Amino acid sequence: MSQSQREGPEQLELPLAPRRAGAQPEPPPKPSFLRVIQGGGKRTREPLTSRDAVIRVLVEAGADLLLRRISPERAQAIEQEVNDILDLFDRVDATPGLMPALRRRLDDLEALMGESRDRRRRPGSAL
Repeated sequence: MSQSQREGPEQLELPLAPRRAGAQPEPPPKPSFLRVIQGGGKRTREPLTSRDAVIRVLVEAGADLLLRRISPERAQAIEQEVNDILDLFDRVDATPGLMPALRRRLDDLEALMGESRDRRRRPGSAL
């Protein structure tokens, strides 16, 4: 066995950009616009009252699809519903009288996701 194998692994550095003599190191990248939501381990249903909450439904459906907890057809139906609701959010900004229609669609989406979550908890019941 050679001496380098006995000492342990080496860290190799690849120079991706040429360094100039005396150059200051680059500042760390700016923080991302993503943030961690502290939940404390509690499973609570977030009320669908904002665009962000509706988008999180889409992310949840995408994760469920990847984990094969829902069918591609159901994921597509959720995606279409989310897109329609986001369009309705934009229209409510211009015409506040559409708020009851938006509220109905949000309630329908909550019911759809509740059904998905309930079936997800039961083993062997993919949607």
